[in-house]
Amino acid sequence: MRDAWSIVDAEVRTAVRDRGIDPAARRDEVRAIAEAVVAAYEERALVSSLPDLGESSAVVQALLDSVAGFGPLQPYLDDPSVEEIWINEPSRVFVARDGRSELTSTLLSETAVRELVERMLRWSGRRLDLSSPFVDAMLPDGSRLHVAIPDVTREHWAINIRKHVVRAGDLDDLVGLATLSPAAAEFLRASVRAGLNVLVSGGTQAGNPAR
Repeated sequence: MRDAWSIVDAEVRTAVRDRGIDPAARRDEVRAIAEAVVAAYEERALVSSLPDLGESSAVVQALLDSVAGFGPLQPYLDDPSVEEIWINEPSRVFVARDGRSELTSTLLSETAVRELVERMLRWSGRRLDLSSPFVDAMLPDGSRLHVAIPDVTREHWAINIRKHVVRAGDLDDLVGLATLSPAAAEFLRASVRAGLNVLVSGGTQAGNPAR
């Protein structure tokens, strides 16, 4: 017997395909379909021996992530505290928060990794194969995607996603975050107004323009 997830996942995908819906562009419709499928499954389970599905709202969200998002990585993409995501091998998925890396509990298969990469690259029209073993692309939310495959990597596909996280839009924001002192902010403003060359160095997004 198929497990509960396989049943509802197949039903949602079939409904999306039959209605000719672009999942990424019409997420609200995909959510409505997922909610209807889960509700119908739970009704059938009351009078049959279908396996337990679990908490319905969590299942609906997982279905939405699977069909209209980037599967197990979507919660990290939706989490504003996550700045970066990378996969060294299917069983080692890392994220970075506040500049600190942590190993997540997410476990993928080689097939799942390849399917995720294929889905991500559809947005950019870029390709990845033996003739082009690494690629840089952009995801719909502005995140930067980098993928490398063997023989560039030793064994597994390597994926890095740098999210477009902006916590400071101007110098006043940087002062508020205690990144700059008021005196340093005023010095930078004066330097920009005077047309001086200003070199900004640091990690990803360190070069946010000073206004």
